[in-house]
Parts: sequence; structure tokens; C-alpha cells
Amino acid sequence: MSTDGAYPRIVIVGRPNVGKSTLFNRLYGRRRAITAPTAGVTRDVIEESCVLAEIPVYLVDTGGIKAEFLEELDKDIAYRAISSVNNADVILFLVELGELTAEDYLIAEKIRSRASKVILVVNKVDVEQKECQASEFYSMGFGEPLAMSAEHGRNVGSLLGRISQKLRRVCSRNLESGDAKGKEVGILGRELQGNQLVAALVGKPNTGKSTLFNRLSGGEYSLVSKLAGTTRDTVVSTLEYRGRSIRLIDTAGQRRKSRIAGNVEYYSVNRAIVAMFSTDVTVLLIDAEKGLSEQDKKIADQAVKKGCAVVMAINKWDERVVDRVRLKKVLDRIHFKFPVLNWAPIVPISALEGYGIDKLLNTVIKVDEQQRRRVETSKLNRALGEWLNLTPVPTGAGRPYRVKYITQVSVRPTRFIGFVNRKKGFPEAYRQFLVNQIRRVFGFDLVPVELELREGKR
Repeated sequence: MSTDGAYPRIVIVGRPNVGKSTLFNRLYGRRRAITAPTAGVTRDVIEESCVLAEIPVYLVDTGGIKAEFLEELDKDIAYRAISSVNNADVILFLVELGELTAEDYLIAEKIRSRASKVILVVNKVDVEQKECQASEFYSMGFGEPLAMSAEHGRNVGSLLGRISQKLRRVCSRNLESGDAKGKEVGILGRELQGNQLVAALVGKPNTGKSTLFNRLSGGEYSLVSKLAGTTRDTVVSTLEYRGRSIRLIDTAGQRRKSRIAGNVEYYSVNRAIVAMFSTDVTVLLIDAEKGLSEQDKKIADQAVKKGCAVVMAINKWDERVVDRVRLKKVLDRIHFKFPVLNWAPIVPISALEGYGIDKLLNTVIKVDEQQRRRVETSKLNRALGEWLNLTPVPTGAGRPYRVKYITQVSVRPTRFIGFVNRKKGFPEAYRQFLVNQIRRVFGFDLVPVELELREGKR
């Protein structure tokens, strides 16, 4: 869910299992929303930027609306779906070929006041011979229904034509009124996300990722529930903070493989891992009461292997003024259990109360700045000469070891190569000493730094 209002919003709404997520994926052009034969798979509001009918838009998938709320979660899903409709420029009201249900009529009444924005889509019309049956849905009062099959792609072109007509009217109205939205829509093929800092929230189920996501986003876009594992899809939002645009991704809680039940949770966890690897900064949420678990360590270990920058957020720290003695004990325990992340900053926060949020965002930005930093080779080797003079490489049996040259070869991840006269038996402690010096002198104290040794004549 983006907070940027520069583009029109196309919202897909309907009861459970009518094919909303399948249509979303079809229009988006790849599998973004999780789909399964089971009803009610989509729970969160999922939004992505794309170009439809040559117009940049935000495409929104919503959870299925039920006529009866059997659980509190059903009520939350319906609330978010209807809230999304209220902000829509075009509404794709999806029904299924066959008999209309109580849910269909309920949704129709909820969106009746926005009928001019509605395109009634009759889904699962897999063959042309059945298209005439869609005429029965005229009684819904939203004009001519459009028969299609989201799964097989039938009549997608006709749907795009209808969307185009609606969007052109929206753009025309906005241009006449001088609205910035209309002006932006005229730029076809524009990169929608720009140069953003992308951060993913990861961690075990029920650590407060969705609560934090909603606080940062300024709305209730991710479902929050005491039930662990509520979030299934990755949910996206954009916020502006001190001149930086931050694209935020809320991921499904990651469980041990033995506890992953069914395809839905499998895809949820897989997408969380993919999101973590494709972002600039990973924010690992840890429950302040439960501490760093073995699963937290495994999640972070995956990030370290890929050279991902990590910020650890100790959530549910419900103190406005941080108890420094208590915090030190927690930090010592984390560093003892997982020394491989001793470089990662740790920030106590309360996603529920809002404590520590500014510090967390400032830390995320600082980490991103560090991992994009590049050191000139000349400066690096002048420093190397000083380090070697003050602390020479330990001499072992046989020919002494020498470090000839160091150069930075990449950012994100931060990687250096050191050329030595011989690699075999080179003291690992001295290699780590060089890493620590690079961190200290050149300001890489909050990001992973890799130093590879190679034999060479440079």
C-alpha cells in the first residue's frame, strides 16, 4: 500500500475465492499475490505499481469479503478491503459465473455510491459459449458485465479497454482541475519507484512486523492479530522520511521448515526470503521478551551469507526512556548467541507505542549510506601502509607473509580484495584485523565487510 498519490488506483474487490489474486497476477504480469484453491488465502491489501493500458497505476488486491464474520480476522479483512475501495479510481468488482451469493450483494451495496467507477467482471467464464450467461448480472446495477477468465487470460484485452476508458476520464478530470495526479499520469512508462531505499521487515511470526509496518505507513494496511502467521503475502508501502523515500516491505513470519503447513505458508516464507535478498536493508524484528531465538539466527544467517545489511529491532520494548542496564544485558546476550552479527546495529523499539521509531529509521538510512560508500584505492593503501607499520603481519615458519595491495571491488555488499604474496596459511586473525581497521577508519561499522585474499604481484 503506497502513500504516494501520484497515480490512479485500481482496486480489485470481491468475495473469497472468485479469482481476485489470479486477476491481480494476470494484470501485474507475474505471480505476486499467492493463489490457492482454498478460499481466503489473501488477507492483506497488496499493492504494486505497473502500467495498464499505457497508464502508470497502482494495482491493488484485497482480501475476500464475507457476509458473516465468523472470526475477528474476517472483520479486519473486510474493513481493509472496503477502505481500499473508498480510495479507488477504478473498482474491479469480481463475481463468479453462476448464482449470486449474499457476499456479492453485500459488496454491491458497499460500493453502490461509487457505481461510476465500477467495472463488473464475471470471472471463470472459460469458454465463449458461456459468455451469454454473464448477461444475468445486469441486475447488479453496474452496467454491462464483462465475461472473462483470469486464469486462462480470456478477454483480458477487453478488460484493459474498459479500464483505459475509466482511467482516461479520471486523468481528464484531474488535468482540468490542475490535480497533480492527472499531470503525473500523462508520463507513460515512467519509473514508478525511482531511487528508493528498500527495507524489508523479517522475523518470526508474531514479533510485531505488521504493527511496525502500519505505524510507519500511517495506516492499517497489514493485518495485525494475536494469531501468529496472519501475514501471508508481502505487503508494500512507501513513506517519506527526512528527504528520503523508503519503500517498506512487510513479509510473512518465517517458521522452521518442519512447521510450514501447506503450499500457502511455503510460498509466504519463500517470498519473505526473496524480499530480504532483494532489499537494501533488512530489519530483523526480535521479541524483547523472548530474545534471539535459533530461528532468528537462521534468518539473519541467510542475510549475512548474501552480504545483506541488517538492523536488529528489539520490539515490544515498551519504555519511553530506555533502561540502559537492561538494554546492555540484552545486547550482551544477543552478541554472545550470535557473534557473526556483532556489526549489526540494535535498536529497542515499541511498534505499538511508537517508541524508538525515529531512531530505527535514522539507523536504516545510515546503514544504507554506509553500504553504498566507496573508498578510493589510493586512500585505502595509504592506510594499509600505516597499519602494516604499526602492526606487522605475524611471521611464521618459512617465508614471511606480506600484504601488497587492497582495493574495494563492490558496494552492496561491501567487498574488498587484498593481494598477498602467499595465501596458504595466512593468519586469519590478521585478515580479521584488516577488516576491523577498514570498518573503523572508513566508516563501515554498521554493515558487513568482506575481505578476500588473493595471491598476486600487484
